Amino acid sequence: MKISTVSIFPSMFEAVTGYGMTRLAIDRGILALKIFNPRDFTLDRNRTVDGRPYGGGPGMVMKPEPLSRCLDEARKTTPGPVVFMTPQGTLFNQSMAEGLARLDGFTLLTGRYEGIDERIVESRVDLEVSIGDVVLTGGEIPSMMIIDAISRLLPGVLGNSESAEQDSFSQGMLDYPHYTRPEIFEGRAVPGVLLSGNHEKIRMWRMEQSRIRTRKRRPDLFARWAGTEDTGDCPHH
Repeated sequence: MKISTVSIFPSMFEAVTGYGMTRLAIDRGILALKIFNPRDFTLDRNRTVDGRPYGGGPGMVMKPEPLSRCLDEARKTTPGPVVFMTPQGTLFNQSMAEGLARLDGFTLLTGRYEGIDERIVESRVDLEVSIGDVVLTGGEIPSMMIIDAISRLLPGVLGNSESAEQDSFSQGMLDYPHYTRPEIFEGRAVPGVLLSGNHEKIRMWRMEQSRIRTRKRRPDLFARWAGTEDTGDCPHH
């Protein structure tokens, strides 16, 4: 899997290249992450990447020329779509993560300031993605979230492939509760069924706990899961 990111703050991505499962994926050669800085594609002494918006208004807008040259260079080595992180995009979820993880690669475009020139969106962007109804200072953190979510789905990254299959949302519901030693902590005991050694009872208990938790915490997901259960379809969201 090849992922390129376009960002004026490339050092921020040390959070994914230097730690955890994303670092493991890179070290094992399963994930190749390359970062392109639009400032390297400017033609002026000040390496200017932003300008005042036409029509007035607050803030600055990322200029189209350095972004276009930067994206064109990224696409020379990275297959797949250009994904722009924006609050106006399609909400990112596990189903989208699984779809992106099946690609050979893609490019993440991270904006700053008040946004990017719309002509870049029209000419270079294939998919607009949002992590939720919230405004951040830039697209780097959402991009790192996507890289993290996808890297753990790549074959050979997780020690146990079942870990990804049993995560929250993978089956259309939230995950069940987890427990480890000690058996009793602050007067609270581990549910007895988990100590029974009966794998079928444990499986059924976990399934029921997922249903209960989803129905209580995410009724929207539960309604969607219940609908696919009724029709016999595989749950997606």
